[in-house]
Amino acid sequence: MANIELRLKELGIELQKAPPPGAVYVPAKTVGNLVYTSGADCRINGELMYKGKLGSDLTVEQGYKAARQTMINLLAVLKEHVGDLDRIKQVVKLLAFVNSADGFVEQPYVINGASELLEEVFGEKGKHARSAISSNELPFNTPVEIEMIVEIE
Repeated sequence: MANIELRLKELGIELQKAPPPGAVYVPAKTVGNLVYTSGADCRINGELMYKGKLGSDLTVEQGYKAARQTMINLLAVLKEHVGDLDRIKQVVKLLAFVNSADGFVEQPYVINGASELLEEVFGEKGKHARSAISSNELPFNTPVEIEMIVEIE
């Protein structure tokens, strides 16, 4: 079993089949040695684990869990796209959107759920640049949407 697969198992994470696209796009695209993912959400078996806005419907802790699940879904997309997560040389960047109620300004703490998971799984290779942006609405009322860029070997 590959190193990253073992690490996921140690963390109690089993990657499911990558969620299918919700519209007309591909889940990931390779350009040179960079893989760009489309935005993903916090679905488990086709259902959003949470719905709503941070700061009114959901707590920061719930948003953190949603961001973590979103990253698990992105890892599933990457595994399906590149075949072996050990091919990931480094995580380059995350672009994260948080479905936010008026006045909610704790987007970075929500997206830490994704960032901390990447560091747990990949160590130094998981450290990345990041943007955590407020959004007044997200598709299907998902609390977070994240896309990422990774470098592969």
